[in-house]
Amino acid sequence: MTVQPLGDQAILVSLPDESAAVRFTAAVRAANAKWLLDVVPAYSQVGVYFDADQVTMSAVMQFVRDRNYQSHTDTLSESRRHRIPVCYERGPDLDQVALLRGLTPADVIQQHLATEYTIYAIGFVPGFPYMGYLPESLAGVGRLASPRVRVEPGSVGVTGRQTAIYPLPRPGGWHLIGQTPLTIVDVEDGFFPLRVGDRVQFARIDDTEYEHLLGERL
Repeated sequence: MTVQPLGDQAILVSLPDESAAVRFTAAVRAANAKWLLDVVPAYSQVGVYFDADQVTMSAVMQFVRDRNYQSHTDTLSESRRHRIPVCYERGPDLDQVALLRGLTPADVIQQHLATEYTIYAIGFVPGFPYMGYLPESLAGVGRLASPRVRVEPGSVGVTGRQTAIYPLPRPGGWHLIGQTPLTIVDVEDGFFPLRVGDRVQFARIDDTEYEHLLGERL
């Protein structure tokens, strides 16, 4: 573990891997220090934000070094699991991804479905879940040469070793291989059901099922 300042009211903690970061986050939250404002994990790093009127940075650094995050070995197994339906026929780049990886579109779908993904970070736009990791056969697809001006909500994309869901209409450069009909973010209502450490399993649906489920919440 390495610890360094992140501005004057936060520290950045670097852990050995993503699983360690999730366990460390759970350990810090469980301690429930009165000066703690927020804990934000992203892959193998965690930002710990504190009230500088209540505690010094050096005290926070010592606090995190004292956390026995290894004791939280069950954190991942107890994380929430989500089943998210996807209509792959609505993925405009499915054929291109298949071509890039030397697969058939059916192979891409089957292999994308076969993996249970962990959410390692939330960012880019509110509720955008960065999930990993893709099976080796699907990994390595780059971003689009020219990003789309608008990506529709629910679009499921892949790039590098990651897969993600666009929760809101935004420009985007990931290759899109499908679309979920579910609402995974409602900013006005404060609806953000996906969290770092949660697991996601995709399930294939057809266009009729897509229309039937359209607008339902995760």
